[in-house]
Amino acid sequence: MRVRIIGSAAGGGFPQWNCNCPVCAAGRDGRATPRTQSSIVVRSGAEPWYLVNASPDLLRQLEDLPADRSALRSNPIAGVVLTDGEIDHTAGLLLLRESSAPLRVYSTPEVRAALTSSYPLMTMLERYSGVEWHELASDGPTALAGSSLTIETFPTGGDAPLYMGDAPGPSAIGLTVRDGAGDGTLVYVPAIESLDGSVGERLAQGDVVLADGTFFRRDDLVALGMGTRDSWAMGHAPLTGAGGTLDALAALDARVALVHINNTNPMLLEDSPERAEVEARGLVISYDGMEIDL
Repeated sequence: MRVRIIGSAAGGGFPQWNCNCPVCAAGRDGRATPRTQSSIVVRSGAEPWYLVNASPDLLRQLEDLPADRSALRSNPIAGVVLTDGEIDHTAGLLLLRESSAPLRVYSTPEVRAALTSSYPLMTMLERYSGVEWHELASDGPTALAGSSLTIETFPTGGDAPLYMGDAPGPSAIGLTVRDGAGDGTLVYVPAIESLDGSVGERLAQGDVVLADGTFFRRDDLVALGMGTRDSWAMGHAPLTGAGGTLDALAALDARVALVHINNTNPMLLEDSPERAEVEARGLVISYDGMEIDL
């Protein structure tokens, strides 16, 4: 199995278009590496890639994806798997509307409902490429069509997307990806509300773990005067402080890379003490284009 991180930043990317925090300023000055919004692709051997989450930066990300482009028209991905219904993980679906075949989408029924009513991406796509929807099972593996890969899901908590208003909506899930054609297990969790319960058990199953690195401290945004909600209120456990995930992630018997990194997170700065702390614990801060073989 090969996984490629095609977008390593949280929603808004890095630097974020309207942010002048010290970290974004460093990104614009060339003192930190820019990043696009969170997404990965995964495949077994030479099989087609599967996209996990479709960010608003998808067209740029797909241009950099190794694929056979010898035909006049080609599709580098076999389908899309969604971990939630957030805008930064789903807006890229509309960019795939030129597909010559119905777009294959895997999600929970709750995400499908949100993307059909409150944020009707599925409805719009039906009128362009069409959609071939598949349910991600909650009680066992889901086989991906035309692939040796299977996916198991598990809840990771968090609130429904803001566009849902007061209506109930989908929360985030994590993915355990296994390859029937080889060894190795990938666990992908771009949003971790808490390591309590099954989340920690699922992380322990991975040979490679791509884990939520959104916020370094719970008050990253509040301390900058850029918000009133801390990381917990936004559905992301911080890396450090009470209830932080860094110690547990560093203790895993796995290769661990942090993904979904917010633009204000100081560990994006190569010379920061926060980055030094993370790397000293054996964790990798992911970047766009990073590839891992299992």
